Amino acid sequence: MAAKNTDNGDGGAAVAVDDPAKVRNIVLVGPSGSGKTTLTESLLTAAGVISRAGSVTEGTTVCDHDPAAQRQQRSVGLAVAPLVHDGVKINLIDTPGYADFVGEVRAGLRAADAALFVVSSAEGVDPATTALWEECAAVGMPRAVVIARLDHQRADFAAELAACQDAFGANVLPLYLPASGDKPGLTGLITRRYLDYSGGYPPQVSESDAAEVEGANDARNELIEGIIAESEDESLMDRYLGGEEIEPETLISDLETAVARGSFHPVIPVCAATGVGLAELLEALTGAFPSPLEHPLPEVTDPQGKPQGQLKADPSAPLAAEVIRTSVDSYVGRVSLVRVFSGTLRPERPVHVSGHGMAERGHEDHDADERVAHIYSPLGANLREVPFCVAGDICALTKVSSAETGDTVSEPSHPLLMTPWEMPEPLLPVAIVAKTRSDEDALSRNLNRLVAGDPTLRLERNAETHQLVLWCMGEAHADVVLARLRAGGADVDTEPVKVSLRETFASKARGHGRHVKQSGGHGQYAVCDIEVEPLPVGSGFEFLDKVVGGSVPNQFIGSVEKGVRAQLEKGLQAGYPVVDIRVTLFDGKAHSVDSSDAAFQTAGSLGLKDAASNGRISLLEPIDEVVVRLPDDHLGTVLGDLSGRRGRVLGTEADTPGYSRVRAEVPATALLRYAIDLRSMTSGSATFTRTFTRYDPLPDSLAAQAIPNN
Repeated sequence: MAAKNTDNGDGGAAVAVDDPAKVRNIVLVGPSGSGKTTLTESLLTAAGVISRAGSVTEGTTVCDHDPAAQRQQRSVGLAVAPLVHDGVKINLIDTPGYADFVGEVRAGLRAADAALFVVSSAEGVDPATTALWEECAAVGMPRAVVIARLDHQRADFAAELAACQDAFGANVLPLYLPASGDKPGLTGLITRRYLDYSGGYPPQVSESDAAEVEGANDARNELIEGIIAESEDESLMDRYLGGEEIEPETLISDLETAVARGSFHPVIPVCAATGVGLAELLEALTGAFPSPLEHPLPEVTDPQGKPQGQLKADPSAPLAAEVIRTSVDSYVGRVSLVRVFSGTLRPERPVHVSGHGMAERGHEDHDADERVAHIYSPLGANLREVPFCVAGDICALTKVSSAETGDTVSEPSHPLLMTPWEMPEPLLPVAIVAKTRSDEDALSRNLNRLVAGDPTLRLERNAETHQLVLWCMGEAHADVVLARLRAGGADVDTEPVKVSLRETFASKARGHGRHVKQSGGHGQYAVCDIEVEPLPVGSGFEFLDKVVGGSVPNQFIGSVEKGVRAQLEKGLQAGYPVVDIRVTLFDGKAHSVDSSDAAFQTAGSLGLKDAASNGRISLLEPIDEVVVRLPDDHLGTVLGDLSGRRGRVLGTEADTPGYSRVRAEVPATALLRYAIDLRSMTSGSATFTRTFTRYDPLPDSLAAQAIPNN
């Protein structure tokens, strides 16, 4: 990571900020292709951090340093790029726009104090971006909107503004309008000044001409009314309605207050190619967005779960930081991006690393004391050493071997654990297999690194199907994971995912188990007669002893049950575990010398096999309850698709306006690619969860395909 270079240059040594009030943590979110990474490049160039902006298509941007991002020509992971403007350090957190990488977006939201929604002037607002806006609104996160790519041939600022207002709701209003005519520039609605970008960044400022002022009057009045409605000065509205001209300084002050508390959302037109809007955006980021001192901090407990009080963004307070992303670099090893919420991180100091509550994702609970050797300010892939990192700032640590994404870093004398952020459930299974024995060793090493760094990736070693399954967010996510495995030296193939079925008896049957061997010396002798009958679904296994007259001695009755249970695990017809049956031992024979525990275990196993050959075996498939949240426009399509998957719809109910929730029971075998298919059917606007409920009989037409050699 530290050795990675881009072609656009480095702006020199990083700046260590000692005051949280001089920090802004801004996460850039928006649809894939909206221009987030390109905008970040332009802001870094404008601030003098890099000498020239890189290109996404050429793979030379600061943030898209991952080989997978360069290959796909889109961001696949979170990246931090700091700059300094007017004495304020702005940590730009660039996140992917593609739905498969929403886990990176959630991590970015956790690390940030405000969100900048970037949408293209030619593409509209997708449902995933609207959902993220609602998430931010639920926690009161301040938000602003950038309408980017004004130079696109299909750019339509007015239409995109209307789409944003429709998707994001009230108080989404522009501070500037693109200038009319061919000259690149903006008209300031509050100041009525013209910002001329004909010569690039920074703009030349002058008074707007009469035509520009006249064309912006309606938008200006709407903006002023919106700001005054959010003002704490109740006299402003009376003054405004009375025809008084409100001073720009007063409007700007009230605007900044409303933005910081998350009740007003300015819209700024920006064109990264021409520089239009960059100065105004930087001004908004530093002046209107809150510092870490103003943003609520996560709750903390000790590792045992006892609450530890509210964190404060105080550099002198006890240390409390969180690992927001983990990656492994071929040169420097494990790199952990860390947001410091309280206290100060210093080099050559011990820290406590704690991670709990992610065992189901492959992250076992862990606590360890480690020493921080160096602290770095990350600039995409480049690491620049700094002497400290105070509360509110973001830094990078290297070679903290126990740190995983989501872990808490605190004082060894006062270990803490932060409430983890909500992570989406991976719902696309991908079965992988190593090509050679040496690849198996490399696969094991790389899997541990990948799981440590990606909480949206779940690793499953299925003992029944003997498959290694990676649960991913979608095809693009799976492609990145496989590419990283191969880059780490593990050559892997994928294979069809197997769903573990169950077997049961469909009718009563009797079985005779006879195990008799005599080959000189001590022999083996055991005979048992059993009856097998099916039980209701979910009943499990029952064993009854109805032996009369001691034909099977008491000490061997348990041996018969052991043998039966062992065979249940191995399966009878298709190799799947057998469930929901009652086995009754009613007769047998024993030998005073040759009978033994092992002999009667074998006889019990043989008796169950014999019963299977005399009776009828039925296959059972797992049934999941699926809850789909989707726009009402796609309801008919999704319901029809669920029926085609042999699903049974349990009910439909209204969710948020324009959305519904569908509950259905669907065979797990029909859900292997549902994450991909649902996204395709609904243009990425629907989400779903699944929960195992029970096993049901597999239709005869499908059962034949599930039995080996059929």
